[in-house]
Amino acid sequence: MKKFFMNHLSTIVLAVLLVGISLGSLFIGAVDLDITKIFSDEVQRIVFLDSRLPRLLAILCTGVGMSVAGLIMQQLCMNKFVSPTTGATIQSSQLGLVVAALIIPNATLWSFAAIAFVFAMGGTWIFVAFIQRVKFKDVIMVPLIGIMLGYVITGVTNFIAYSFDMTQQLSSWMTGNFSLIMTGRYEIVYLVVPMVILAIIFANYFNIVGMGKDFATNLGVKYNLVLFFGISISAMITASVVVIVGQISYIGLIIPNIIAMFKGDRIKGTITDTALLGALFVLVCDIIARTVTRPFEVPIEMIVGIVGSILYILTIIYRMKFGNKSVGLIVGKLKERRGAING
Repeated sequence: MKKFFMNHLSTIVLAVLLVGISLGSLFIGAVDLDITKIFSDEVQRIVFLDSRLPRLLAILCTGVGMSVAGLIMQQLCMNKFVSPTTGATIQSSQLGLVVAALIIPNATLWSFAAIAFVFAMGGTWIFVAFIQRVKFKDVIMVPLIGIMLGYVITGVTNFIAYSFDMTQQLSSWMTGNFSLIMTGRYEIVYLVVPMVILAIIFANYFNIVGMGKDFATNLGVKYNLVLFFGISISAMITASVVVIVGQISYIGLIIPNIIAMFKGDRIKGTITDTALLGALFVLVCDIIARTVTRPFEVPIEMIVGIVGSILYILTIIYRMKFGNKSVGLIVGKLKERRGAING
């Protein structure tokens, strides 16, 4: 029992923190809720069941989904700086939403999500096709290709939006915001749950494909099929989040890197912690967004962008200095050196 607890200490700590902060977040907002009156007072009951609880569920699904999507893309592309943000997935989803709004203006949210998924798949595959043709896959060059492709797609999206007077509608998909989440218009993010379950089931296959095409083929794994499946999971998660919440950057980029620094690169051993930390990160950023200008709130994309950009820079510095070595391994080597010097 003690051994199990020590082996899963980080998971247990993250889960306890997530549960505690989640419960506290239900009582943070413009309307003060009294736990003793939630089900006796009509107004408080409506606020709790139709706004606060759906918002919390959307936050958790977003954090879990985007962090797992980033983890899958990093493994399949064999690069720690690839994610839905730097792999043109989010930008392609936004283009799909603009096209959907232009062609089928009265479409349902599910129709919007389906079209966004198709465009997200297409954009991500273009990115993957680009990097597969790059002979020297520098750790920084690969995400730069994705960023440049993303800017091209964003330019096309903005051009269409300006041409057809859709800039206001586009802005809701360009800036992540949970303030409009309520019962009846957020349930699409539940698609994250089966996608994450599939990611856990096929985690070992993603690890094998991440070793390279020749290695995967020698082990009898169908490289292209697993690659397509993994990209599809990431695209589906991204599309379902963007259509409801909008763009939230950095989650799929920094969260898998932080976990990998401590627990290594094996998906099977890190996917749970990645999902929990992703949910915790988004939840804390949302609480800050709700309280920093209370009773008003700022878009969560602003908070995530500030915190995420700092963490991104630190991650780049760490990766360029230590590569894929975990923090534990580096600390262990430093202790050995000190011991040898003192000895």
